[in-house]
Amino acid sequence: MHRDLSSGVDAERVRGAGVRIEVIDPDGADAWVAVHWSAFKGTPLGEEERREVRQRWLTMADGPFYHRARSLAAFDSDGNAVAVTTVWSAGPGRPGLVEPMGVHRDHRGLGYGVAISVAAASALREMGSSSALVCAESSNSAAVSTYVAAGFTAREQVADLQRGA
Repeated sequence: MHRDLSSGVDAERVRGAGVRIEVIDPDGADAWVAVHWSAFKGTPLGEEERREVRQRWLTMADGPFYHRARSLAAFDSDGNAVAVTTVWSAGPGRPGLVEPMGVHRDHRGLGYGVAISVAAASALREMGSSSALVCAESSNSAAVSTYVAAGFTAREQVADLQRGA
């Protein structure tokens, strides 16, 4: 999916969803990790898993390409982290990538996915990206509808390559 960033991003849509967006640094990694785990694993996050996934986030943030990335979290009016994403810019005038984006299982269907996706596009625009790209499976109707509501348009589908058994 694709979103042209040349005409700007409607930041009012983020504020209108009643969320606060924060750039996540190492001090905020636990909130990012908890939402990401819930969005993709769906099982309770134990202390050992939290430490392991937090360390992976810290390793990513210390990596050679993270200087062109930004991790974001959306917080609801009660201060709960409800959605997260990381955006990756290829540099000024080039596309940026939204990967991953997830909404905490307990907060789905409330507009937080759209809000964090709009915030992701806004962050990429601030970083100089010309457009925002996301690779969502066309079979994931919830993801596709979230990105469409956030101003992304579908591009030609790309089949995954698969090695024979």
